[in-house]
Amino acid sequence: MGARIVLIDDHKLFREGIKRILDFENDFEVVAEGDDGNQAIELVRNYHPDVVLMDINMPTINGVEATKNLVTQFPDVKIIILSIHDDESYVTHALKTGAQGYLLKEMDTDELIEAVKVVYNGGSYLHPKVTHNLVREYRRLANGTNTSSAFKKVEYRKPLHLLTRRECEVLQLLADGKSNRGVAEALYISEKTVKNHVSNILQKMDANDRTQAVVQAIKNGWVEVQ
Repeated sequence: MGARIVLIDDHKLFREGIKRILDFENDFEVVAEGDDGNQAIELVRNYHPDVVLMDINMPTINGVEATKNLVTQFPDVKIIILSIHDDESYVTHALKTGAQGYLLKEMDTDELIEAVKVVYNGGSYLHPKVTHNLVREYRRLANGTNTSSAFKKVEYRKPLHLLTRRECEVLQLLADGKSNRGVAEALYISEKTVKNHVSNILQKMDANDRTQAVVQAIKNGWVEVQ
């Protein structure tokens, strides 16, 4: 059995495009669609999906409020927010409310598929651009006067005791907000090779997903953040 998905977005054309992409994956099944937060709650109650893909800006009840209600009523459901906003305030609010993922609507097909797979399997997923913005904010706080921050300024050093030089390069590019395709283009390698490198990095760092790996790398001073 693959991931059962409920898709919530009030823009029908966008929703149809997302559904078409997901339907091409053998491990995914879009079991229901809706266009507002009220429908999201009703559809989850009726169809018991594994993952909900939900727009953040909707009439009646927005995606964040709907997420809060869903997490309370159906704690096992996993939620990925779809948004045009890359500001860290939107992201942190959505995550605090209970979402496991946050995708920008400028995402490509691979990012959508990867996000659903990661969240379905118990991880969290942030769009690469969102990850980079959060990283910059953490670094800004770390360089400020808040000495209690978990992200205190540390000396930058590559984790060559743990990762290969190529894996260090990939980790840095992930912190820079690059997608798999962006990493592949920057290093002149295939996306398949990038995926293998990312898998190795997560295993060696004992991280569930790339976001956790990047945050851990920042804490340890393993990546440079502009």
